[in-house]
Amino acid sequence: MALITTPRQLARKAEFYHHLSQLASAGIGLPEALAMHQRGNSNSLFRKNLAQVIQHLESGATLGEALGRIRNWLPAFDLAMLRAGELSGRLPECFSLLARHYEERVKAIRQISSDLMYPLFLLHFAVFIGPLPTLVLTGNIAAYLGQVLGLLAPLYGVALLVIYAAQSRHGEHWRAVIEMIARAIPVVGSAQHHLALARLAAALEALISAGLTIIEAWELAADASGSPALRRAVRAWKPEVLAGMTPAEAVSRNREFPELFVNLYHTGEISGKLDHSLKKLHEIYQEEATRKLRLLTQWLPRLVYLAIVFMIAWRVLSFWLGYFGQLQNVLQ
Repeated sequence: MALITTPRQLARKAEFYHHLSQLASAGIGLPEALAMHQRGNSNSLFRKNLAQVIQHLESGATLGEALGRIRNWLPAFDLAMLRAGELSGRLPECFSLLARHYEERVKAIRQISSDLMYPLFLLHFAVFIGPLPTLVLTGNIAAYLGQVLGLLAPLYGVALLVIYAAQSRHGEHWRAVIEMIARAIPVVGSAQHHLALARLAAALEALISAGLTIIEAWELAADASGSPALRRAVRAWKPEVLAGMTPAEAVSRNREFPELFVNLYHTGEISGKLDHSLKKLHEIYQEEATRKLRLLTQWLPRLVYLAIVFMIAWRVLSFWLGYFGQLQNVLQ
């Protein structure tokens, strides 16, 4: 299993689900569709996992069971949606939803990466040019490299740590800590929370339509959301729901769910059109999360650029202050 999920891997998943959606809509059976995608896939690990899934399906396992037997391959959200699609007979729609989900993630990551190219170039230029006068005066290459690496190594370390922390394949405690930190960051925290609510609503609608009990559907949807806070909230109210409280009442008492979510869910529950309310909630929070991610892609490079400009200005100012200080000492 890779330590870091790359945009290329996410794009491969989007292509995988898009291909399956097309084949399933055309009436091709699932084992045959998986086999067709396996033959056309160039990634050896992906082909190996698909071969195992096909083997489990041919031995009589359901899609959910087959995927569940391959550890650390698909996230909980994928597994919940595919299980719901299989039970409800709506696999093509679930494949399409997952394809759009990964396409949005890839688009956001690539946009941020593209916009950060120039600021990162300026950062490296400033780091390499800063100690250059000292190198010219002293000729000490080791000291120059030490200064450069002393600045770049921590920056690369922090960047890798942030990327690794953002992955979804960590333990519950780790994800809870990362979620708590993210919520303290403007835009990032709200985008993450809205995305989790969108996942929960989509999974819950699919699971309820598949015929699962409301309690089981809520538990699986909370797992699919990827949010430890939502998962804790749902687990905490389970005894009360078993005792007779409605999920709408439980949702209204928990601050993890915004007022809009509470109102629409309550309306759907009392009107008997909960599936429509959940679809609407998924659309609303998916759009809001996408909007905030786009805002992040616009402003993050600008903030990095400004930070680099200030750093360069500080280094230039420090150099000249030091130079005039030495000149003054000589003249005295």
